[in-house]
This record gives sequence, structure tokens and C-alpha cells, in this order.
Amino acid sequence: MTDISRRTGLTAAAAALLAGTATGPASAAPRRPHGRRGRVLQRGVDAIRATGASGVLAEVQDARGRTTARAGVSDLDAPAKGPVPWGAYYRIGSDTKTYTATVVLQLVGEGRLKLTDTVERLLPGAVRGHGNDGRRITVTNLLRQTSGLNEYITAESGDFTPDAYRRNRFRSQSPKEQLAAALARPPQWLPDADDPAEERRWGYSNTNYVVAGMLIEAVTGNPWEQEVHERIIEPLGLRHTFTPGTSPYVPQPTATGYTYFPDETRPTDTTLGYGGGADGCLISTTHDRGVFLRALLGGRLLRPAQLAAMKSTVPVSDWIPADGVRYGMGIASRPLAGREDGIWFHGGTSLGCVSEGGVTPDGATAVSCAAFTLRLDNEETHERQARAMLRMVDEALGTNA
Repeated sequence: MTDISRRTGLTAAAAALLAGTATGPASAAPRRPHGRRGRVLQRGVDAIRATGASGVLAEVQDARGRTTARAGVSDLDAPAKGPVPWGAYYRIGSDTKTYTATVVLQLVGEGRLKLTDTVERLLPGAVRGHGNDGRRITVTNLLRQTSGLNEYITAESGDFTPDAYRRNRFRSQSPKEQLAAALARPPQWLPDADDPAEERRWGYSNTNYVVAGMLIEAVTGNPWEQEVHERIIEPLGLRHTFTPGTSPYVPQPTATGYTYFPDETRPTDTTLGYGGGADGCLISTTHDRGVFLRALLGGRLLRPAQLAAMKSTVPVSDWIPADGVRYGMGIASRPLAGREDGIWFHGGTSLGCVSEGGVTPDGATAVSCAAFTLRLDNEETHERQARAMLRMVDEALGTNA
């Protein structure tokens, strides 16, 4: 499970194993696949479906409009229900981190905190015990995943079963509970005492963004959910993006989400589940995801200095099956053949759904994808699905037609 938790942390949907319903019309009728871009997108979606995903939905958008593609069915047990609906809602998992980082960087731009501020200064006494030290962790370390904080999601493979999921799918955890779980062990490392913000050691941990959400509340006096709504969701008109709180439900239209648990040969319906908080709770659509990514990289959400800070990266390895990956503040970059400037992305996973996407550095073109099946039955099937989704993104963003 190490690879999975590093890639996406399984978001906090998997935290349910550790132990808000919203409604609205679907997006307007999409532009069906046509032309070279449409053919490329459909080919990519079909390839993801071929890895064992029950259903897949994807969208590419730019100034000319949008192109969508889908494959598979919305429910394996009731194929008569038809394909994955256009405009389907889904849990975006750790793609949430980009929104959280954006809010924190907006607060930096407003002078309400600094990237060099320590956790101890902003949340006195919150990160202590077992060698953990909030005096050695800055806002930069949290957003860039260089803090050394342990992962709060500690599900062992022996407990990672369909029965454990069913027992705990309605269980939620508070940020303080999540942080306490992470602090129960010594840190992976402590950032350099002389200049912690320049720490280059990297380790993916959802705990970093749990703390980031706590920082937002401490600085603004408002819940993280309120700040992300008022600063991002409402200004961009993302009518199909929301924070579900402790609700385990995804609204209609959606598709059934399936998980192949380790060593299981049949998928389990894992549609219901707690989605966590600032590290991975958002529910959205492929269309809203593309609007957000284009606005962010297009400079509509952050001032130039803060966008540059977000794109200041450290090298990472053993996170996703791709070369040349570098992690910034809630967003990562990787090379793309034919593009000297590469692409920006994150990605997210929750039980029953994998979110993937990418955007060009100027925000001109974005692609978003949801696969309604998570393959964890073995390393080979998991990596095959991950590679197919990354390939789809790369090919869609590399298509200029």
C-alpha cells in the first residue's frame, strides 16, 4: 500500500478503513468526440477502460470549447442503466490539494501569513511529541511535501478489505484526530533548522494538507470549506464543485465506484465513503476541474509572485509511473514530448474513483478524467491503470488539432 498512499494517499476515503449531499443539473450537453483531438481522447478513454475500469469520463477544454469522451457503463450490476452520464459527479481525491494550496497562497499574497512562517507560530503546540517539531516546519514545507510529517492514513494491507470498508464507510475523522494519528510516531525527518523552507527531502503525506487546512482556519477564522468556496468555487462559477462535509454520498448524476481490494478478483461497490477534508474531500466534475486548472495556470487566482512560488519545485521519485516529475505547492510538473515547458498536474484517488488531469503552463488547455474503478488487486493492474491515465492526459495535451 506504500505506493498508493504516496501517490494519492487514497485520500481520506481510505481513512474510513482506519478506525452533504448536493444536487444540481448536469453540465450542458458536451461536444462529442470528433476531429483529431476527439479521436485521441476517445482512444485514451478506451485504453483506460481496457485496464478494467467499469466506466471512464474525460474532457479537454480550451478557448475553442470542449471535447468529451466516455467508455464503459455506470453500473456493472445494471448495465441497462447505460454509460457513465455526461457531467457525472465524482470524488477528486488529492486533486483537492491544489485548491487548498491556492487558498493558502492567496493568504500569502494578502500578507496574512508568510511561506516562511512556522507551524508553531500559526498553530502553537499543534505539532509536538515523538520528535515532531512544529518549529522546524514552515508553510512551504507543508505545501511542498517536504515537512517529514508521517502519513495519518495507516491502513495495513491486512485490514484493507471489503469487510473493513463496509464496517467503516460512514466513519469520519476530525483534522485533530488525523494529525494525532500522524504524530504518534517520530517524523521521517526534520527540516534543516537553519533554513527549513529550503528543505529538499520529499515525502508525500496527506497530513501536510490536513495541517494546511487548519492553518487556513487559524488565519481567517473561517472553516477551510468556507474559504475555498468564497475564494475559488463561487468566483469561478463552479456550480458542480463542493465540499461534502461528513456526508458519504455523491450526488446524481454519477456512476457506481468500484474498488478491487488487494488479492480480490471481484470488484467491491465502494461508492459510499467519507472523503476527508482539505487533503482530499472535494467532489466535482470533469468540466469544473478543467475550468479551475485553466484559471489557476492562467493567472486568474494567484498573483504572479504566488503563482511562481507554487511552481517552484523539488524533484520526486517513486510517486507515479512517470519520469522527470517535480512537486511544487499542491501541483506537480512533468515533461511532455513536443512541449519544452511540459505540463502541470496532480491527481487523486478515493475508494471507487481515480481522478487524473493536466494543464498547459499557460492555462490554455486542460484535460480532466475520472475512472470509476480503483485497481488495488495487485501492483501490475494498478500500474497499468495509472499508466493508461497518464498517457491519456499526455496525448490529449499534446494534440493541437
